[in-house]
Amino acid sequence: MRDNERGRLRRRQQQRRKSTQRMRRTKRSAVWSHFTLVNDNDAKCTICGSILKYNKSTTSLNYHLSTSHSAVLQTASGTQPTIAMALGRRVCDSTKAEGITQRICNMVTTDMLPINVVEGQGFQELIKYVEPGYNIPSRTTITTRLEASYAKKKTELRTQLATANVALTTDCWTSLTTESYITVTCHYIEPDWRVKSAVLLTESITVRHTADNLADKLNQAVETWGLTGRVVACVHDNAWNIVSANSPTRVNWHSVPCFAHTLQLAINDGFATYINRVIIAASRLVQHFNHSSLANIALKAKQQQMQLPSHKLIQSCKTRWNSVSEMFNRLTEQRWAVSAVLSDRTVTKLSDARTLELRDEYWQLMEDVAPVLETLKCATTVMSGETEVSVSDTYPITFSLINVHLKTDEEDTSKVGEFKSRVCTSLSERMKIASDDLMSTPPMIATMLDPKHKHLGFLTPPRMVTAHAKLLEVLAETEAEAECKSATSADAIGGQQELVGGRAVPVQAAGLQRRSAYALLMGENYTTRSTNDVEKEVDSFLKDPPPLLDSSPTTWWKVNEGRFPRLANLARKYLAIPGTSVPSERVFSAAGLTVNRLRTRLTPDHVDLLIFLNKNR
Repeated sequence: MRDNERGRLRRRQQQRRKSTQRMRRTKRSAVWSHFTLVNDNDAKCTICGSILKYNKSTTSLNYHLSTSHSAVLQTASGTQPTIAMALGRRVCDSTKAEGITQRICNMVTTDMLPINVVEGQGFQELIKYVEPGYNIPSRTTITTRLEASYAKKKTELRTQLATANVALTTDCWTSLTTESYITVTCHYIEPDWRVKSAVLLTESITVRHTADNLADKLNQAVETWGLTGRVVACVHDNAWNIVSANSPTRVNWHSVPCFAHTLQLAINDGFATYINRVIIAASRLVQHFNHSSLANIALKAKQQQMQLPSHKLIQSCKTRWNSVSEMFNRLTEQRWAVSAVLSDRTVTKLSDARTLELRDEYWQLMEDVAPVLETLKCATTVMSGETEVSVSDTYPITFSLINVHLKTDEEDTSKVGEFKSRVCTSLSERMKIASDDLMSTPPMIATMLDPKHKHLGFLTPPRMVTAHAKLLEVLAETEAEAECKSATSADAIGGQQELVGGRAVPVQAAGLQRRSAYALLMGENYTTRSTNDVEKEVDSFLKDPPPLLDSSPTTWWKVNEGRFPRLANLARKYLAIPGTSVPSERVFSAAGLTVNRLRTRLTPDHVDLLIFLNKNR
């Protein structure tokens, strides 16, 4: 018995020695920085506490670290080899690595982030956690890739614009570092009648924003992109410098005021009445709730108690007139909850309540003026579309507002009637409704080329006749210009000259003179027949039944282009003009404000590149 006990004791001692030796050998592996040996067969992860089987090999332990705790495999020092390297970390394959790099570039342009985002510690930790085997590219690498994308996209866009007639919009803005920029965007209609827009350039303005300097920037942009002679109009706001910059003495295109800005100015004129007192009082009330956590909590409680929607109050903003409408609507919705909070002395002091509480007549005016403001908001939204034609709606909507929605009636209170009257008068003056030149404006020509508006039912009969005569005149002039260009293009050999009448003239001028001589030889009958063809096409177009009111003019022209080829070319030219200088999400939405904030934080090094790639995706 004693011999057996001694034998068992000896065997236990030998096993302990072997286990100790094995543990010493095992601990040499870097994996034991994150594991402790529980017994001969199990090891415990010191990070998550998991128990893993250990069978004299660290393979399973390595796998656990690489899949569950890859973030800990990088070291604080960039000079020391990481544990992942010591463990033979799986390297990210080239296809996946290329995909990640491309998506990083997309992230930078989509969210308009500074390129040095790839150098941020948080970004690098994220990538290492998601894909430990991926080598994060440097700022220089990302810049090189973006510049290549920029060059490629510019070439593609230049090809698309090679023969297109375009309209321009401009946007002057200031970065957080108080640097001024101008962004120029073009709008055009493709051969398949899709409405497209593209940012041409963004340049810093280091000089005063005078009309001459702004005109120079616009002309340079047009020349750089090879658009000389193919710009129909520039849509801009009503600031005096940009209006003057687009005058005929400085540029070779039409000046079109932005409808959204014009309507906003007219509405602001209407606000400069008794309504302004209501706006000030309502803004003060909303500001109190937005700055008092106690009042805000009490408002939520009252909303639940009264079974009202759990909506926050909306503060008006001077640069977004529709926010006044939103503020009025929200206050009207939450009137009794707001009044209950102001009446609660545990929440609102009596002195504050007396200052904040709105008069009954203020509440009534907010309710009465709401339908008018909603109609004006609807008009702005319709006119601010970026992918649908809107310029042809300019005057139909303007006349509808003036003759219908802003016309006072017996049901209007005196305050609402005064607001309508002021807005109506201001809008009529700003849109130059009574001007003799109204029929010659690009928006009116576009209206006549929109099949649903072509009969101009909003005009008086004499003005209808004048407008249709103007359309015929513009079409005839366009046809003559096209024929002259066609005649001279065959003769145009850059810079060469010909002898005409014994003197040397440029080939292009010689072509024009030959064209004039040809027309003279053919006589009046030839000219008359050509004019008659134009008149017949216009007459046939006007007699054709109009489509439904909600139809798209470009969809209609895509189907009927073959029936009215001359008018189709003119429509492609004038319907490309946007109704406003800003797309719809920039007019009203919070998303538009977010875009502005993202844009203003860019560094000046790559502003043009990033905005170009962001907008021309």
